[in-house]
Amino acid sequence: MSGFLTFTKEKPINRVVEVEIGEIVPNPHQPRTDFDLADIQSLAESIAQNGILQPLTVRRGNGCYELIAGERRLRAAKLSGMHAVPCIVLDISSRNSAIMALVENIQRQNLSFFDEATAIERLITYYGMTQEDAAAKLGKAQSTIANKLRLLRLTSDEREIIMKYNLTERHARALLRLAAPTERLTVLEKVVKNNLNVEKTEAAVEELMGKKRTKESYKKRSKVFQNVRIFVNTITRAVETMQAAGIQADSQKIQRENYIEYRVRIPIGEKE
Repeated sequence: MSGFLTFTKEKPINRVVEVEIGEIVPNPHQPRTDFDLADIQSLAESIAQNGILQPLTVRRGNGCYELIAGERRLRAAKLSGMHAVPCIVLDISSRNSAIMALVENIQRQNLSFFDEATAIERLITYYGMTQEDAAAKLGKAQSTIANKLRLLRLTSDEREIIMKYNLTERHARALLRLAAPTERLTVLEKVVKNNLNVEKTEAAVEELMGKKRTKESYKKRSKVFQNVRIFVNTITRAVETMQAAGIQADSQKIQRENYIEYRVRIPIGEKE
């Protein structure tokens, strides 16, 4: 193997050893879903020239080695034609391996914000951590963890559009002010079509929310007016019913500045 370092063929725990690539299986808890092929190719070229300077981390299990950290390096090593890679073999449980893999990937800056949010959710959902525990583990504020998790309220279609057009986490957060997916997609289409920055995206969200508030206010007023008409019609029918029965009742509608006044006069009969 080319490079500055050489490694023993022995396979002790917690030491750097050489492991055949064919013996390494991917980590089922790998949070990263998108790998930049150009980035992997560039890393492969560097490995071909200098070798792997930072060993991969693996653990033994089921007759093979399960990768804990180093997915990019492993892919690049395969691409460069290597048959074995330097690894540190850790003696840890499957649970701790998963946690370590998630934490290691979350702490990398080039992990997408949706993958990061999904990984944090796994720490909390599958491994019994609270948001406070996850924050302490990752060295982040609890409010940051909460904001990351809120991103998962966006649908898979919305996330796909956001990632496809390289929109930022702030774009995604702006959309979260809208509760309905249909409304968020409407704004997303506008953002993509007009290449809106974050500030203009927030303005588009606010504009849609304003229109929604106006529409809801109109509906409320319409409902009140409808109820008033029902009440007025009830009075009119009552007077007409009395008149049909021979009672000389009548009604008078008086329009005031701030209200409508209705006067109904019903005779009580002649005095003896």
